[in-house]
Amino acid sequence: MAALRAVLFDVDFTLARPGPELMPEGYCTCGARFGLTLDADLYEQARDAAFVDLQRHPELDHDEEIWIAFTERIVLGMGGTQPASHEVALELTSRWAQHENFELYEDTVPVLHELRERGLKIGLVSNSARDVHAFAEHHALPIDAGISSFHHGKTKPHASIFRAVLDLLGVAPEDALMVGDTVEDDVEGARALGMQAVLVDRLGLRPDFEPRIESLRELKI
Repeated sequence: MAALRAVLFDVDFTLARPGPELMPEGYCTCGARFGLTLDADLYEQARDAAFVDLQRHPELDHDEEIWIAFTERIVLGMGGTQPASHEVALELTSRWAQHENFELYEDTVPVLHELRERGLKIGLVSNSARDVHAFAEHHALPIDAGISSFHHGKTKPHASIFRAVLDLLGVAPEDALMVGDTVEDDVEGARALGMQAVLVDRLGLRPDFEPRIESLRELKI
């Protein structure tokens, strides 16, 4: 890679994964609070089906209603019924903004500290309603800047959200690397602005894609 001054990271499924409250067991316990009996074994099938119908905002605006509807489709696919399914979806969607509902991958903290020790600036850019500064503080992540789509208004791959973080860091696109787990949002979005980018493929789902890493420890900077 060319000489870099900054590394930008996606958050969900790049630095952190959802904990139990956002996984099948969390859906089941939340559903029970609203009188629904959900089947955890149907979660993966329901989530895959919900993704088929998932459509981003045409102007790439952050739209929380899209994710509420997505979550409700999962609840329904797990055996839920309306109208309680909507209340469950509202509750589950709100949990994504709560920092304690996420677990860091074991390589996250040591790699970020190593990058900082080498003089690189670190930024976060997340398609979420989460306050990424508070998230970083909660999980003791050393960052210099961060923006979520909720606060910025646009979602990745819109160029403006990447540029906003780069401006906070005082770094030009060609001097920055984007690291994330989605090709369209993270890799292609960053490249369109002139940044370098690498895909984090922790589950080994895209063995044909380059550049690609399965652990942050594989970053070669």
